[in-house]
Amino acid sequence: MTTDVDLTDGERAVVNAFQGGFPVVERPFEDAAAAMRDHGVDIDAAGLLATIRDLDQRGVLSRFGALVNAQEIGGAATLVAMHAPRDRFDEVVDLVNDHREVAHNYERDHPHLNVWFVVSVADEDRVDDVLADIEDETGQETYNLPKQREFRVEAKFYVDGPLDGDGDDAAAGIDCSALGPDVAPTDDATLSPAERDLVLEIQDGFPLTETPYGDIADAIGQDVDWVLETVKRFEREGKIRRIGVVPNHYALGYTENGMTVWNVPDEVVPEVGPKVAALPFVTHCYRRPRHEGVWPYNFFAMTHGRSEAESQRRIERVREVMSEHWDVSDDDWASLFSTQILKKTGIRMAERAEANTREQ
Repeated sequence: MTTDVDLTDGERAVVNAFQGGFPVVERPFEDAAAAMRDHGVDIDAAGLLATIRDLDQRGVLSRFGALVNAQEIGGAATLVAMHAPRDRFDEVVDLVNDHREVAHNYERDHPHLNVWFVVSVADEDRVDDVLADIEDETGQETYNLPKQREFRVEAKFYVDGPLDGDGDDAAAGIDCSALGPDVAPTDDATLSPAERDLVLEIQDGFPLTETPYGDIADAIGQDVDWVLETVKRFEREGKIRRIGVVPNHYALGYTENGMTVWNVPDEVVPEVGPKVAALPFVTHCYRRPRHEGVWPYNFFAMTHGRSEAESQRRIERVREVMSEHWDVSDDDWASLFSTQILKKTGIRMAERAEANTREQ
């Protein structure tokens, strides 16, 4: 496989090993390195930490730490599509991007709906207000596509080499998630002030030190045992999706970003969703609403490929799975590749967490 960066076998092993499943213990690199040695990779704790630091500095990783599930922290986010006329494209995009509630924004190769962005707000009732403002400013209609059901969110990107699994049909990785406090999940929908502080401290990554959880504890004025227990509980409650390295998929050569959209019969969606989500190269899989006369699709499956050919093979595999459950015609689906990143600031967690924090 060709990537935009040169990686040693040891670096490839680290990328493949821990895109999740990292230990939640005071000195996690020791246990993580021991697990890698059990899988045939000769590395110690200092070497693992140094490798992750170097990968982070070189841009191979976006960050190291917890992937926080913003949906479970508070507030709301939604996907929005709109048309930007070619002769006003930059003007319309600038007006959209000027809204601080707009996080990711991509140009996609659809004949009409060519601008796709995410609106993130602390109060879900604010979505309509933001979209109304955008429509007033741009003169263009917006099409709100909120998530109606999530089947999968698991953007993992592996490279050829040690611990890479066996291609599209096998998952890589080492799972050390059992290492950590034995805590039970709760039903709390809100955050305590201390939990809010923890979320904001870790949202951009963990400290790359021998004792990351202890350093997080020091930063927010808490005991390390409380941090370990809370992080582990957040994992079990779904507030944290996973802990580990977060690769920069562009640096690893995953440049083909294909959003496939499908007009699935409504009664078939509950059956089709889990089957498509089970494909290891599908990173995001949702049910979303249609918009009559403009947008006939109700099912989204995001794939990434390292070449156009690989991406097309993966899309064809999605179609094969679909075809096992209903008669798919050429008019029932489309593939929208991103042609330009227009904005990427990430979800603004502070306002959403603050609005969902209970008083002590």
